[in-house]
Amino acid sequence: MLHLLVVNYTRSEEDAAPYVRDHVKYLERHHADGTFLVSGQTVPSSQGGAIVACGVNRATIERISAEDPFVVNGVATYAITTIEPGRTHPALAELLTTTMPKE
Repeated sequence: MLHLLVVNYTRSEEDAAPYVRDHVKYLERHHADGTFLVSGQTVPSSQGGAIVACGVNRATIERISAEDPFVVNGVATYAITTIEPGRTHPALAELLTTTMPKE
C-alpha cells in the first residue's frame, strides 16, 4: 500500500520553526528505514508539506504520523489517503515490489 500524507500547519510557520530540526530528523529516520519515499514542502510552503509512504499498513502510518514533532507540539495535523496501486509506471514497479509489505 501507498499512503499520501498531507501535512497541514494548524499554526503559523513561525510557530512551527522551533520544531523544524526535530521534524527533519523524523523525516530522515523514516526515509532511512524505507517507509518514506518522497517528502517535501507544498507550494506555497505556508500550507505545510506532503509525504509519500510505502510498505506499512494504515494503522502503522497513523502511528508514525502521530509521532511527528510538528503533531506532538500541536503545530500541524496529517490528512492520510491510502492507495492500493492498480497501475504503476515501470520505473516504480520494482521499488514498490521490494518495499511491500512491511507490517
